[in-house]
Amino acid sequence: MKYDFDVVVDRRGTSSVKYDLAEKFFGDSGVLPMWVADMDFPVADFILEAIADRIRHPILGYTFRSEGFSTAVASWMQKRHDWVIDAGDVCFSPGIVPALNMCVMEFSEPGDRIVVQPPVYFPFFTAVTNHKRELVYNQLVKKEGGYEMDFEHLEGLFREGTKLFFLCHPHNPVGKVWSREELETLAALCIKYKVMVISDEIHSDLLLFGNQHIPFASLGKEVADLTLTCMAPSKTFNLAGLYTSVVIATQPALRKRYERILDVVHVGGDNILGQVALEAAYNLGHDWLDQLLNYLESNYLLLCHRLQEGAPEIGISPLQATYLSWLDFSSLGLDEQGLRDFIIQKARLGLNDGPMFGPGGAQHQRLNIATPASVLREGADRLVAALQGAR
Repeated sequence: MKYDFDVVVDRRGTSSVKYDLAEKFFGDSGVLPMWVADMDFPVADFILEAIADRIRHPILGYTFRSEGFSTAVASWMQKRHDWVIDAGDVCFSPGIVPALNMCVMEFSEPGDRIVVQPPVYFPFFTAVTNHKRELVYNQLVKKEGGYEMDFEHLEGLFREGTKLFFLCHPHNPVGKVWSREELETLAALCIKYKVMVISDEIHSDLLLFGNQHIPFASLGKEVADLTLTCMAPSKTFNLAGLYTSVVIATQPALRKRYERILDVVHVGGDNILGQVALEAAYNLGHDWLDQLLNYLESNYLLLCHRLQEGAPEIGISPLQATYLSWLDFSSLGLDEQGLRDFIIQKARLGLNDGPMFGPGGAQHQRLNIATPASVLREGADRLVAALQGAR
């Protein structure tokens, strides 16, 4: 079946964070919202049909996750990522951010050091600081061809004492897919210094231009024994509002402890429609996803071409995964507020400010390309026109 990603869906008036809160966040209802990391594409028909079938039953009472939930996850991991896990390794979370917070609560103590790699998804920071742990930065190094880990600095942090390490894999916002060599180097350090890894792999299905995802825990038993892997269908299939994610723990003791904290905070109850959507997505979604990835690649190339043609001073990080383009405006010479004003008032775009992603985010903006090509083209044209007007 051929899926149509060119359809423009009006999301206003649906309590959409991206659209209905744009004026609150940007002070202008006329901005084109390209910020929140969900997609503007309709949810796949087979997922909506599965949800509709369940809703036809007149009772939506307490429920539990059926065996089909875990087996769908295990089957997806094997088919998409060549990672063989048992259905029993699959745990639930209402979201990746709640999972990060629960892991901090269960696997560390106040004052413990937790390392993150900015510029990175900003809830990583509060997952550490809100629980009175010490937030430690191992900043990524920006090179001409993209971003790299600073392993020498990271080992120094591990040597000084680190309890947990948050891995963003693939990386949001820089769009990096970590190579096997990079992951193996990281794994060796984690094993050597006995650092537990919470690996956020929510973008792992959104692989572009032939890149491949290697689940961190798949590198061997020693790695798996110190890793919890966070995944979800929410980014892949645009299901964020159903709050259904998974935490994969192949080490029984880690799994038991994670399930303990899940019970303590009492968020392990199932979302009926989230379960139905996950099973439909993972059981039936391969062809839809393949077509989506082709569309995202085309959108990224469209953005690159338009900016290189009309605004070559804007740098664009290579996009290996995700649908989030990381743009570098440092050549404009604007300070943080000046750049924000330029993006909102001149280009009339609603983007994510780079500084919110921590050190290394200054002079950058994150732009969501998971939107119909006509909308993306309008966003790029607004940016180009604003830059040309400012020259």
